[in-house]
Formats: sequence, structure tokens, C-alpha cells
Amino acid sequence: MTETHVKMVGPVVRGVDADLAEAVIEAVEIDNPDAQVQIDDRGGYIRISVPKRCRLTQASLEEALGRPFPLAQLEPSLSAFAGRMNLTDDEVVWYLDRED
Repeated sequence: MTETHVKMVGPVVRGVDADLAEAVIEAVEIDNPDAQVQIDDRGGYIRISVPKRCRLTQASLEEALGRPFPLAQLEPSLSAFAGRMNLTDDEVVWYLDRED
């Protein structure tokens, strides 16, 4: 019997801005309601993982933060990410396969 390994994707957020990291976690949980979100807090960074596809919307992030936050400002807070990343003005999607 073989166990299938599900590949995980998502952002790795620097732990320096705790408010932003917590807001990203909350927003990812909102934007991926049917997915099991895994959080790995290593102190200096927080890995947020979702099976196969992870979506983060500007609306959810701003709601979690309680203030406006352009998604382009998120990139400097990412120390890494798993999967491919597609950034638009209103959402970021990390995924395994090419979507274009």
C-alpha cells in the first residue's frame, strides 16, 4: 500500500511583523475555506501551507489587518514561497501547475 504525498504551496512570511503574519494566516484561512491550512511557526519565519493551491485576496488581508494594504507591499515580507506565484492587484495565488 502506497501513501500519496500531497504537495503543499503557500507563502513563507518573515516573523518580524507579527500583525502582518497573523493577518496573512487569517486571510488564507478565509480565502481557502475547503482546504486544511498548515502553519509552521519557526520564530524568524512562518510557513503557511495549503494543498495544491493557496489563494490570498487583498480584501481578506485588509479585513484581517483592519487597514488598507496593497498586495504589492506583501512581497518584501515574504522570505520565500512554495509553488508558483501569480500576483494581481487583488489576489495572490500559489499553485503547483502552470495556470497560463
